[in-house]
Amino acid sequence: MRGFLLVAVLLLGACGSPAADRPSMGTRVDYQLGGAYEPADDVTGVVRDRTDSPAPGLWSSCYVNAFQTQPGESAFPEDVLLHDAAGDRVEDPDWPGEFLLDIGTPEQRQRVLDVVGPWFDGCAADGFDAVEPDNLDSWTRSEGLLDADDAVAMAQLLVDRAHDAGLTIAQKNTAELLDADLGFDLAVTEQCQEFDECDAFTDVYGADVIEVEYTDDAFAAACAARGGEIAVQRRDLDVSTPDSPDHVSRFCD
Repeated sequence: MRGFLLVAVLLLGACGSPAADRPSMGTRVDYQLGGAYEPADDVTGVVRDRTDSPAPGLWSSCYVNAFQTQPGESAFPEDVLLHDAAGDRVEDPDWPGEFLLDIGTPEQRQRVLDVVGPWFDGCAADGFDAVEPDNLDSWTRSEGLLDADDAVAMAQLLVDRAHDAGLTIAQKNTAELLDADLGFDLAVTEQCQEFDECDAFTDVYGADVIEVEYTDDAFAAACAARGGEIAVQRRDLDVSTPDSPDHVSRFCD
């Protein structure tokens, strides 16, 4: 009987946890958000938009804009978008057409999850190993209408939903919340070299960090500091495909 109970406990503990037999992301993860393309032979993993497919045989993470809309997106009802006192949508000042989602109450967070959660499920069904929910830091662009506690509460819902789907889940940027113990499994950080945040991420996530840099100087410094320990890539700001004249994709030697 005790043996049966132990097996039952182990099985219950495994339910909702990410699968243990997924491939390792390694240290050459190609950040392909601008469109999927054939990875180079030495690439060990990819990050692709949820509308693309995972890379066969490689660790693959699914990008989902979970705290803002994508330009032209109509998946969210108007009253799930964040509006200011004048009734206007709150837009990301750096990314035209991306509007913040209203995560300011438990009810609104649940409504966001009702849309984003099935996207996570779809990533899992397509064969992705992980999910990267973007714009965790959207509260910093909310004109004071949202705060860090709202982001933490939403993140915890997303972590639970990802794990229920059998996915690992990445913290995207937002060094301010590294001490919040949100349950993320890995991190994706852009320009941590430039912002002097890389050590903060590796202190929490160890080698489970994907670092993307957008300038030659930051990339060189990142490779010298961490190139043999974590996944570091130099990309162009538009994370474009190889057929673009602006395409840049390099890994540390």
